[in-house]
Amino acid sequence: MSVNDVIMDALVENKVDFVTTVPCKQLAGVIEKIDEAPDIYHIPANREDEGMGLCAGAYLGGKRPAIIMQNTAIGVTINSLTTLIQFYRMPLPMLISYRGEVGEPVACQVEMAVHTKALLNQLSIPIYHFHKPEDADELTDILSYCYMSKKPVAVLMDATFWKGA
Repeated sequence: MSVNDVIMDALVENKVDFVTTVPCKQLAGVIEKIDEAPDIYHIPANREDEGMGLCAGAYLGGKRPAIIMQNTAIGVTINSLTTLIQFYRMPLPMLISYRGEVGEPVACQVEMAVHTKALLNQLSIPIYHFHKPEDADELTDILSYCYMSKKPVAVLMDATFWKGA
């Protein structure tokens, strides 16, 4: 089973019914599966902070949202995360392609990788880092924790993880 299938199964098992995404080559396979899922309302977003606003509205409307994004946009999401998602205690699983580590072919991705974990730690957002395809087996429990605690969580999925896609 591919990591895309495992991610999709975890979303379905946790009754995620609203997902917003921002394009990313590494995430393309899981985005395609979400697009095909009959019970998940998928709204592509132009920017990650916009996607967080969409997820907040979906949550207030009774949906179970998630966002799929790149770590390179963590910087633009800080205000949305603190003054909206965290302040109003909204669960928000962030499935994040972790760009910029060893093996990254695009140099501009490296700078944000240096700061991603520190920014998430500063906001007291739990971080789970998937390196190997079998790490995806933890996603069901992570999503369950997120919705139970009504807090955002970050699942960083690096290039070695996506080799299992």
